[in-house]
Amino acid sequence: MLSLKLPRLLSINQVPKGYREQGILFGYRPPRSSAADCLLSVFQMTNETLNIWTHFVPAWYFVWTLVGRLRGPGGREDPHTWPLLAYLLTCCIYPLASSCAHTFSTMSTRARHICYFFDYAALSMYSLGSALAYSAYIFPAEWVNSTFHHCYVPIAVFNTVISTSLSCYSAKTFLEVERPRLSKASRTLAFVYPYLFDSVPLFYRFYRCAAQSCTEAAILVHYKHTLFAFLTCFIFASHLPERLAPGHFDYIGHSHQVFHVCGIVGTHFQMEAVMLDMAERRGRLLPTPPLPSSLQTLGSMGVCVAMSLAVIGLCSVSLRFMPEPLQR
Repeated sequence: MLSLKLPRLLSINQVPKGYREQGILFGYRPPRSSAADCLLSVFQMTNETLNIWTHFVPAWYFVWTLVGRLRGPGGREDPHTWPLLAYLLTCCIYPLASSCAHTFSTMSTRARHICYFFDYAALSMYSLGSALAYSAYIFPAEWVNSTFHHCYVPIAVFNTVISTSLSCYSAKTFLEVERPRLSKASRTLAFVYPYLFDSVPLFYRFYRCAAQSCTEAAILVHYKHTLFAFLTCFIFASHLPERLAPGHFDYIGHSHQVFHVCGIVGTHFQMEAVMLDMAERRGRLLPTPPLPSSLQTLGSMGVCVAMSLAVIGLCSVSLRFMPEPLQR
């Protein structure tokens, strides 16, 4: 290991345009790195190192939580916990996919796109996992078994497929290089819209609590999750602080690292709030939806996985017709 040579880092003018990040001037890995070089760079201080670790470490916390639920009372035998388990699974997948994408994204331009295709698909699956949990545990009592409640998960499945398609398409086309702002706006919309739709029952509960001064324990935790969700979106779109001081936050403190941390903290609060709502709904014997079937949970997840893989496959095939940019 001591004889292994760490990859040489480059400046922004030494990498192709598609690899450049706004406000990040130094610490770039060579665009045509080998898989071994990518793995070695995980232990080297680059502008991607903290992007990798800020999602890799929390992913195992969510895995630990999922395993604890599987081994706990009820576990897989209790159908009422299936939406929670599906949600926790997506909480494990999206940071692992992100960590892998940041690790291997410099192997080639095509590998970079494919890595982030899986990253986008995992984020879309996380939005579906949230919808499954919200449908089972978060819905206001007066909305349970309404028409909107019955349509909620099918619409969330549709949103997941659209989100994956839009984000992958905007990333693979000329938009990313020729019109980066439009590409970034398209990807932001692809994830903001499913979040806003998923949160409709939660926003109604916020409104009801503000009007009636409710004392539900989970509401305060939901407030924290929502605050971090909006902060995550703002940081992702604004490129702060590196946009104000280019070159000063190349390795530590740039927006993508803060975006990762805020997203993980928000997911933690969301998970805690979902578990509180689940326990409170059972404890107070509030009206609950019919026990979720395997078709609604595993079936919804399976449909989205199949459709997302199809989208990734189509977009990956189209990359064969894209020229590989030359490295300076």
